[in-house]
Amino acid sequence: MTKANLIAAHTVGIPRHNPCAQCGTPIAQPDWIEPGEGRVSYLWTCHACNYRFEAVAIFAQEAIEHPPLAA
Repeated sequence: MTKANLIAAHTVGIPRHNPCAQCGTPIAQPDWIEPGEGRVSYLWTCHACNYRFEAVAIFAQEAIEHPPLAA
């Protein structure tokens, strides 16, 4: 896998243009992504109003019990 393909593979599921929780300005991408068991946390910074906030995606229990197998 080339470096470009590797970068593309890691950026496929990243949320984009999330609105700022304070002023509503779209934010291009999160500053930090932290995966955990059954969840992924995203740290966002709005450059329009300098507000920082965290958003958490929580997965269904079925996704946690049966994770995909590596090839």
